[in-house]
Amino acid sequence: MFTKQKPKKKKYATIPSEAAKQDVPEGIMQKCPKCKKIMYKKELKKNHQVCLGCGYHYQMTAYERIESLLDEGSFRELDAELSTANPLNFPNYDEKIAADQKKTGMTEAIVTGIGSIDGHEAAFAIMDASFRMGSMGSVVGEKIARAVEEAIRLHIPFIIFTASGGARMQEGVLSLMQMVKTGAALKRLSDCGGLIISVMTHPTTGGVSASFASLGDYNFAEPGALIGFAGRRIIEQTIREKLPEDFQTAEFLLNCGQLDAVLHRSDMKEKLSFLLDIHQPGGDKK
Repeated sequence: MFTKQKPKKKKYATIPSEAAKQDVPEGIMQKCPKCKKIMYKKELKKNHQVCLGCGYHYQMTAYERIESLLDEGSFRELDAELSTANPLNFPNYDEKIAADQKKTGMTEAIVTGIGSIDGHEAAFAIMDASFRMGSMGSVVGEKIARAVEEAIRLHIPFIIFTASGGARMQEGVLSLMQMVKTGAALKRLSDCGGLIISVMTHPTTGGVSASFASLGDYNFAEPGALIGFAGRRIIEQTIREKLPEDFQTAEFLLNCGQLDAVLHRSDMKEKLSFLLDIHQPGGDKK
């Protein structure tokens, strides 16, 4: 005699609890600091490190930006061997530089080189805030100046992406001198009729914002980027006034006429390609 068997219950995926959502496995998921959306890091990378929920722009490493913008295989790095010394014998500076070199795989807070966007060749300087907060020391300034000189030699545009906390205090006046050196190099390029494009990313502050970051023929920024010289608290204490909530953001600077545009990362390659196209000899608008 056969007995009727009860049908097996189908198993459905359960919605994770809020507590489970907070327990994000390290290295697999990323939680947006703005909208709190939890995403796979692989999805975030495919989306150029931009939140899929609210559009928050995460910081990018220099090599991530090169991969997302430049034609595949076109980038030729310049001066990769240049490494920082400790001219003022600042305590523990050598150890900190070595630790950042090991962590990032970079020798300094900037990568420079020659590459192309949609076939349009340009010299690039791309700062990386993961190395000493992108601070500007003597090697950073030297690499920028050399990249500009290469743009002059090859008669090609110069594009820089800035991300910096400002001048590097461990190098004192040698760091501040890079403001003048880079500015002078860009003046030489401008005098030769060269095109300069600056894209300010989060954060671009201190001596970097007050020098080469603001010297482009076109000055752009990514959404939400912090851009300014002194910090909000110092300014408020000095002028004894409360500053607007969006003070020193890319959007605030655009409204004040200090930027030409705020460019979403997904539009960056297309916009830069367009500018490189119309500024080449005989270039026409697409």
